[in-house]
Amino acid sequence: MFTGIVEELGSVARIEDRGDAVRLTVRGPLVVSDAQPGDSIAVSGCCLTVVTTDGESFTTDVMAETLDKTALGSFLSGTPVNLERAVTAASRLGGHIVQGHVDGTGEIISRTPSEHWEIVEISLPTGLDRYLVDKGSITVDGVSLTVVEAGERTFTVSLIPETLARTTLGTKRVGERVNLEVDVIAKYVERMLAYRTSKDSKEQS
Repeated sequence: MFTGIVEELGSVARIEDRGDAVRLTVRGPLVVSDAQPGDSIAVSGCCLTVVTTDGESFTTDVMAETLDKTALGSFLSGTPVNLERAVTAASRLGGHIVQGHVDGTGEIISRTPSEHWEIVEISLPTGLDRYLVDKGSITVDGVSLTVVEAGERTFTVSLIPETLARTTLGTKRVGERVNLEVDVIAKYVERMLAYRTSKDSKEQS
């Protein structure tokens, strides 16, 4: 589990094609400092398992399914990435509950700068709009953000200078893809309501 508070802005150091998968080497001295094989690190919002470490970088295997359904498939050597280690029982939950399970990808539609922040509009894959509410939480490329306005096809977030400076969202251009993970609590609520409705319907029949 993660919180969506990015610890380090890393980069893809190497991509090794393995046919039905790739092995990524990611540079991130901070997150590697105490990493062990088998540990989880969120790479731009996607939970990946550490295979090896060398002091400044770690390697991880990414399956074809992940490459197809996340923005990781467009990564190149040198691509900047947001990095976060998994939380511990003693960690502060500074953002919100993030699983590192990408629900889909969106596209940067527009960026509107202001004096102290920037409004970014992002497209929504079909079916994810039902999990978003104004002032609710969403994870964009591993960054915990507050939804400003939730629409059927798009949503907006407001990025403060700290987020712009310390994450990849500061340099993402219009047209680029981003990984999206909706609030898991919304999914549980939907599931429980669907179960209750189904149960009531069976009892009435």
